[in-house]
Amino acid sequence: MMPLTMANPGQTVVIRKITGRDEVRQHLAELGFVVDSCVTVVSALGGNLICQVKDSRIALDRTLANRVMI
Repeated sequence: MMPLTMANPGQTVVIRKITGRDEVRQHLAELGFVVDSCVTVVSALGGNLICQVKDSRIALDRTLANRVMI
């Protein structure tokens, strides 16, 4: 497993684990980042990501993206 920040732009990955405190995991789940869902990295700039989750594009900073393991 590796953090979502290691994925390349244009790559579609499957979420394997969400780490962090309960509040962080709940927040990511509300955004659509749940285990076994597919996420496409649209762009990456300085570790900050824009991801396609279902029909939405979500911007994540480096600290939140590091909590999502692929």
